[in-house]
Amino acid sequence: TMADMDGNESFDAECLGTCSAVKEERIGDGEMLHVFGCQGGGASTIVLRGANEYMLDEMDRALHDSLCVVKRMLESNTLVTGGGAVEAALSVYLEEFATTLDTREQLAIQEYADALLVIPKTLAVNAAKDSSELVAKLRSCHAKSQSTAATEDDLLLKNTGLDLVKGEIRDNLTAGVVEPAISKIKSLRFATEAAITILRIDDRITLNPDQQR
Repeated sequence: TMADMDGNESFDAECLGTCSAVKEERIGDGEMLHVFGCQGGGASTIVLRGANEYMLDEMDRALHDSLCVVKRMLESNTLVTGGGAVEAALSVYLEEFATTLDTREQLAIQEYADALLVIPKTLAVNAAKDSSELVAKLRSCHAKSQSTAATEDDLLLKNTGLDLVKGEIRDNLTAGVVEPAISKIKSLRFATEAAITILRIDDRITLNPDQQR
């Protein structure tokens, strides 16, 4: 309502916007009001159409996830290469770091490095690709980029990730396959904390099955 304290209808002219046209158009079974040629940037409406409610729900979830990724990116202002590049690079680095230790911590770091490869392997399997071959190529590229004798061409391999459409590896930074750094950091941190919590369990209670009568 535009009613003021006196009961009269009034409005502030500064709160009004301008547009070139306002039309009511029919979309599907309903009618929608379209505003064209608005001045300045503002809120926008995205209309989703599908064959049934289940498809619309999937589309809504996919769109929501995409918008959240953009939101995270704008909040952190930092991104990392996607397609399993971060996990493969971190795995190669940790395996090399583990060899510098002469205690039992070496085993824990090696297992952590192996666990990181689950991400690129799962990505390849879900795309119906040869996960063993792709992950081997991916680790080889990142090992070259982290080598002390790496050339300038080898250093460019640090952004190598999976191309799940063609079933090969590529420079995912150039291809635009990126992730918000804050999401990657949080996922690794939460997974590590969950593993530590499970390892702290030093006792268990086993219930015997009920005896048959």
